Amino acid sequence: MATFFEHFTPEEIARISATGRRVKLPEGWSPIWEDTPADKAYILLAGTVSVRRDGQEIAQLGPGDIVGEAAIVGQKLRTASIVALTPLDTIHLTDETLRELDSEWPAFHQALVEVAQSRFGNA
Repeated sequence: MATFFEHFTPEEIARISATGRRVKLPEGWSPIWEDTPADKAYILLAGTVSVRRDGQEIAQLGPGDIVGEAAIVGQKLRTASIVALTPLDTIHLTDETLRELDSEWPAFHQALVEVAQSRFGNA
């Protein structure tokens, strides 16, 4: 399965990175909780997260992947929790920033759609 960043050129990745805020998160931290409002997303630069639904791991994601985007785009509550398995280096995107990128940049929107379809097709 392709990572989110594989859809973009280095210049486009730099644009996305500049839009967000670099945030480091410790191992064991859970930045996203199931059944909570969608107010942020993270693009993983380094580290690994566990994606959990009802306490059960359903996937692991790593560098180049995005987490938290589906609930923002779908305007729904979170469907899974994210737990850092290692220390993380991320790009934090607010819901507003993600929606702006999504509406103003067709390639960003298409990448979000493809990632969401590949995940929900396998879940």
